[in-house]
Amino acid sequence: MALLTQEVDPGEVGLDAKALDRLDQYFAHYVDEGRLPGFLVSVARGGRVAHLTTHGHRDMAAGLPVEADTLWRIYSMTKPVTSVAALLLVEEGKLSLDDPVDRHLPGFAEPRVYVSGSGSDVVTRPADGPITVRHLMTHTAGLTFAFYHSHPVDALYREANLESAVLPGSDLARTVDVYARLPLQFEPGTQWNYSVATNVLGRVIEVVSGQRLDEFFAERICGPLGMTDAGFSVRDEQAVRLAELYGESESGGIEPIPGLPLRGGRPRFLSGSGGLAASAHDVHRFMELLRGRGELDGVRLLAPGTVDLMTSNQLPGGADLRAFGSRPAHDESGNDGIGFGLGVSVVIDPARTKAPTVLGSYGWSGVATTTFWVDPRHDLTVQFMTQVRPRTSHTMFQDLKRLVHEALIGA
Repeated sequence: MALLTQEVDPGEVGLDAKALDRLDQYFAHYVDEGRLPGFLVSVARGGRVAHLTTHGHRDMAAGLPVEADTLWRIYSMTKPVTSVAALLLVEEGKLSLDDPVDRHLPGFAEPRVYVSGSGSDVVTRPADGPITVRHLMTHTAGLTFAFYHSHPVDALYREANLESAVLPGSDLARTVDVYARLPLQFEPGTQWNYSVATNVLGRVIEVVSGQRLDEFFAERICGPLGMTDAGFSVRDEQAVRLAELYGESESGGIEPIPGLPLRGGRPRFLSGSGGLAASAHDVHRFMELLRGRGELDGVRLLAPGTVDLMTSNQLPGGADLRAFGSRPAHDESGNDGIGFGLGVSVVIDPARTKAPTVLGSYGWSGVATTTFWVDPRHDLTVQFMTQVRPRTSHTMFQDLKRLVHEALIGA
């Protein structure tokens, strides 16, 4: 186990300690009001951790506090890790961003696109072209999630027993085969729709590499980077450090809810979309790899240009998520000024974003209210970890960005 620690005083790297204290106090109020069980926040500049705070509990009933070594379900923050895994194979020449997915997963041959109708009366047509690996990595493949409840194809996912994106009792290969049999919501490459695409990408990685996804992650990413706790399962000796998962109650408080089945050995379903648990140290190491444009502590995983591609907007015409998004699911003001790279969101117009930020900042979040971002202009990496699945959207991440921005001296 490796532990994240504060390495430098904030003032030494151009951060205002009083502003960072205000950040801590702001989120401590959420804990005091019973809206968060606890949290961890870290801010690093130039690769050195200048602010690290833990507050509240990782398990409220047991009275166990949040500590630097607490393990968190990072859910969709798994997606950028899966993107890095795919890009490793791209650099080795084993995979291309423009490969048709059916070259590796034959079930995706001859995809069909929704035209009209619902349920058994759905009308489809042949897609004009194939789904590509690039489409998977940019969420422009035409795939969807069952939970949107905004399109007839979403309903077909529910009818296929994919409410949680996983075919119950199944593995990644069988679940992806079910995705492949469902119609696409739109022509590949024509819209952005956050979806099960990264699970499909995870299966592509397995087929191309000849390894299970957990093995590939451990051997090619987590091991070399020293992400010693990150994985799809929690070992017996780690279990006491795993934070309890909570959900928002109707009364506005929080209550324990079931989470990822991390205990009990390797899970049957290895989700490249959201299956990892990790410590703050693990997330810090991954952020610093990206900040270092593919290199960390003398270990190079990716070429600088590959990371630059991953962290630059890939949406056609420089569009943002709101303009290119599949409405109504993504027609919200929080998507203004935000583009999408290969597995991460990217700020393309700071003047239009809801929180203070800078051009080129990138990152991603998880459904249990975890988030990270990298700010290349200010040489900054930030993470926030807790374990609450919200019922509705909230402003925590916007407030976090505002408070971090206020701590930048001379920004």
